[in-house]
Amino acid sequence: MSATPTDGAESDEPVAHHFDTLQQQQEAVTLGMWVFLATEIMFFGGAFATYTVYRREHSAAFHAASRELDLVLGGVNTLVLLTSSLTMAFAVAAAGARKKGLTVLMLAATMVLGAAFLGIKGVEYHHKYEHHLLPAFGLPFEWHDHAQAGGAKLFFSLYLGMTGLHALHMVIGIALMGIFAVRVWRSVDVGHRRQGTEVLGLYWHFVDVVWIYLFPLLYLIDRS
Repeated sequence: MSATPTDGAESDEPVAHHFDTLQQQQEAVTLGMWVFLATEIMFFGGAFATYTVYRREHSAAFHAASRELDLVLGGVNTLVLLTSSLTMAFAVAAAGARKKGLTVLMLAATMVLGAAFLGIKGVEYHHKYEHHLLPAFGLPFEWHDHAQAGGAKLFFSLYLGMTGLHALHMVIGIALMGIFAVRVWRSVDVGHRRQGTEVLGLYWHFVDVVWIYLFPLLYLIDRS
C-alpha cells in the first residue's frame, strides 16, 4: 500500500512505483551504485596503469618532477579529505538514527571540507601555472633539464589529468550532497532518506580512496 504524501512537504514515499518491496528497492539501488563504482575503478585503473608505464620509461624525469609538487599542501588536502569521510559517515549514522538536523549538518560539513580541498588544489594549480608547469590548453611548459623535459611534461600532464578528473568527481559529489541535503531537510521522516545517504556515502568514500592512491603515487613515491 502506498503512503500518502503529507501536504506542504516533499513526499517521503519509501518504495518507488517500479519496485514491489522496500527490500527490493534497497538491493537494486545498492547494487546499481556498486556497479557504477566498479566502472569507475576500471576508469581510474587505466589512468594508474598509464602512469606506471610512463614512470618506468622516464623514471629519472618523474623523480625530479614529483619533487616539484607541494608536499605540505598535498598533505593538508589528504587530512581534509579524510575528515570529510568522517563527517560523511556521521551523516549516514544520523540519517539511520532519524536525526534530521544532524544529518543536514554533517552533509553541509562534508560539502565545506570538499570545497576546501578544491580550493587548496586550485592554489596548487596556480603555483604550477606561475612556474610554467601546466602543460595544458596551449600553456608554455618550461623545465630546467632539457634531456628530461619530455618525461617531466608527461608527469605534469598525468598529474593535471588525474587530479583534475578526481576534482571533477568531487564537484559532482558536492553538488549531489547539496541537492540531497535540501531533500533531507524537507523530508517528513529522515529515516526514509537513510539508504540514499548511504549510497551517497559510498560514492564519497570512493572519491576519498582514489585520492589515497593518488597522493603517494604523485607526491611521495620519489621522496626517499
